[in-house]
Amino acid sequence: MKAAERRLSFYPYYPPMPKKSYFFFNLLLIVITICSCHSSKNALKNNEKTSAPIHKVKLKGSIPAVRIDVGQTNPDELVTYAEQFIGVRYVFGSIDPKKGFDCSGFLYYVFNRFGIKVPRTSEQYTNAGKEVDLSDSKRGDLILFTGSDSKSGKVGHIGIIVENKSGKITFIHSASGGNKGICYSGIDKYFAERFVKIIRIF
Repeated sequence: MKAAERRLSFYPYYPPMPKKSYFFFNLLLIVITICSCHSSKNALKNNEKTSAPIHKVKLKGSIPAVRIDVGQTNPDELVTYAEQFIGVRYVFGSIDPKKGFDCSGFLYYVFNRFGIKVPRTSEQYTNAGKEVDLSDSKRGDLILFTGSDSKSGKVGHIGIIVENKSGKITFIHSASGGNKGICYSGIDKYFAERFVKIIRIF
């Protein structure tokens, strides 16, 4: 036996996959890939299904008014930029995309990318911009909620409106629950009970 043949003899022999098995294996990979892409592309569409009666929270206390100068920034461009961070994890107190974002840290980072100075905490947005009706909200508006305590009477969470499709709101935000991080959400029962208002700064 030649040296090359002796070396090859140490490796186990694996018979080739039958053509039928090979076909089904590739078919399975294709189906998994299509389903994955379909799920990702329909993230916004799925959120249209989540809606609930809104119970506007009454605020307590007094928060100073804040003026936010957006200059000539196009709100659509800003939201598109924000959407690239989908999947970044939630980290309390962080404005670093490599580590993660909390809700206001996410907005702080995105707006600063366009040279816009915004508050660092969600509560500081309470009296910023102009309040608009939920039905009139549009891409780029900001949506404010209380935190986990719906009876706190103060803003504790914030997101950016992505779309308003016949009254069905989708917004992007950094969610702490369930380790979601940056994600799309609709106004489901949880958020409906914590809704404070929508403000327009553009």
